[in-house]
Amino acid sequence: MASKQDLSEVFASLVEASSASVVRVEARHRTPSTGVVWSSDGVVITAHHTVEREDGIEIGFADGKVLPATLIGRDPGSDVAVLKVAATGLTAPNWSEADGLKVGHLALAVARPGRTARAAMGIVSALGGEWRTPSGGRMDRYLQTDLELQPGFSGSLLVDVSGRAIGINTSGLWRGHSLAIPTTALRRTVDALLAHGRIRRGFVGIGTFPVRLPSKLEPQAGQSNALLVIAVQPDSPAERAGLTLGDALLSIEGQRLGQVDDLLEALTEEAIGKDLKLRILRAGQIQELGVNVGTRS
Repeated sequence: MASKQDLSEVFASLVEASSASVVRVEARHRTPSTGVVWSSDGVVITAHHTVEREDGIEIGFADGKVLPATLIGRDPGSDVAVLKVAATGLTAPNWSEADGLKVGHLALAVARPGRTARAAMGIVSALGGEWRTPSGGRMDRYLQTDLELQPGFSGSLLVDVSGRAIGINTSGLWRGHSLAIPTTALRRTVDALLAHGRIRRGFVGIGTFPVRLPSKLEPQAGQSNALLVIAVQPDSPAERAGLTLGDALLSIEGQRLGQVDDLLEALTEEAIGKDLKLRILRAGQIQELGVNVGTRS
């Protein structure tokens, strides 16, 4: 069994090795945040909520060099921002999907809110499957740690005891929770932002609220819950489809709608431009409408 001194040296070595990929991001008026080199050609990622300005961003590297950065794109839904510096040969971490990760495994956060690297140790406190963030982003897995993210630690690198980079830490996805954006979600989001500058999501232009249907309408609807339309944007796909305030959305393409997340899950990038069938309840009668899914301009 390894001694405490041996474990201490292991952790110190992990931090030292990982810190070469961890940078300081100066993009807000208060404490700088942390970013991580995504690729050797100058792509850096950080937490979206820490990027408070789009001009005058600077990146501080482990060797003390400071370079100006351009904001390529950001996604509030997954709390990811992509920056670019004019540099090559940068050191990127060993990004991994972290197969075999379990609740209780140790994890390290490596940050650089100042000139030198900082670290915090914790455990993986919760793991789960695919989920949708409160802001509408899609994550391939739920990854929570018990790390107390100090000021400037959002955007920091999360590594396991094998030195694998398994995500970046953020306190901006869910208030009161230290979550990590896992590598799979990072890959998808970064690729999309590099290609388009934003995440393309389906858009129909309605505001909804989950409601319980009157008991006398449940047999007719075949379900007990629905989404009540409380807003319809002018000249939106929803308005063109004929949706009006007070309609109750029952299903889209046969998938029941009972929570707002159910609708968000249907409005993926793949749905853009397609005609989707909506089943609605209007004035006590079941109707079907077709809506052509758009995207936000």
